[in-house]
Amino acid sequence: MNSTTNTLSFKAIFRDFKEITKAGLAISVLFSSIAGYLLGFDESHPFSWTTLIMLIIGGYCMVGASNAFNQVIEKDLDALMDRTKNRPVPAGRMSPNVALFVASLLTIIGLILLYLINPKTAMFGAISIFLYTSAYTPLKTVTPLSVFVGAIPGAIPFMLGWVAATGNFGIEAGTLFMIQFFWQFPHFWAIGWFLYEDYEKAGFFMLPTGQRETKTATQIILYTFWLIVASLLPCLGFTGQFFISPIAAVLVFLLGLWMLIYAFKLYKQRTPKAARVLMLVSVSYITLLQIIYITDKFLR
Repeated sequence: MNSTTNTLSFKAIFRDFKEITKAGLAISVLFSSIAGYLLGFDESHPFSWTTLIMLIIGGYCMVGASNAFNQVIEKDLDALMDRTKNRPVPAGRMSPNVALFVASLLTIIGLILLYLINPKTAMFGAISIFLYTSAYTPLKTVTPLSVFVGAIPGAIPFMLGWVAATGNFGIEAGTLFMIQFFWQFPHFWAIGWFLYEDYEKAGFFMLPTGQRETKTATQIILYTFWLIVASLLPCLGFTGQFFISPIAAVLVFLLGLWMLIYAFKLYKQRTPKAARVLMLVSVSYITLLQIIYITDKFLR
């Protein structure tokens, strides 16, 4: 009986840890950091399994800490939304103090691991968690500009991998940052569109105009266009050591057109279903884009 109880308790604790750190999101974010690392290493900055493992664990800690701090701050608002009311803190399975301790511990572990890679990696990790918890989170109930602020920490993981590999922040890391920065807008506005009613319960302002309307859909199209432009910059020879072949550029362009088609579909249909499909396409876009970049590097 005790063994069964302990097993159930362990499973419950592990489940709550996954939920407080938003494991699914954290792992997808880590993929961006791993992609950035694979793009960054070269003869002068050789591949290191130790560095990559520290990046993965440290990166998870930083993303998990941001999510845990966010859930402590928004515990009362989370309780109002169907999507979040069963999270550990609003559901009462974890006290705010315990969640705060977990978030603080993850921050410390994450920063130490990232600092052991190099100080710049730790600095950008710290900037990410600070902006997410101290700027993006409180602004969500105040202004739609919160998405712009949130896009900054959201864009850091991709370039963080490059900085971890090279120890430098230059045009290459800046380009990776810009690509993921522009990607944030159609992605999160699509989420804000199909979860509009749920966000409204908590008073969150996630859409640029505050409404599911033509102007919001137009901005989604515009940012998708700028995302395509940014994604193609590495083929023009202006992005230092980060460049892609003409074949990869064609694939990236076609991938961008695919996402743009669904942005136009949202503009035409203006339905939650169209927004959900665009969100799923955007997730596939950023993943496939990174795979194309990496594959191109190793096949050249």
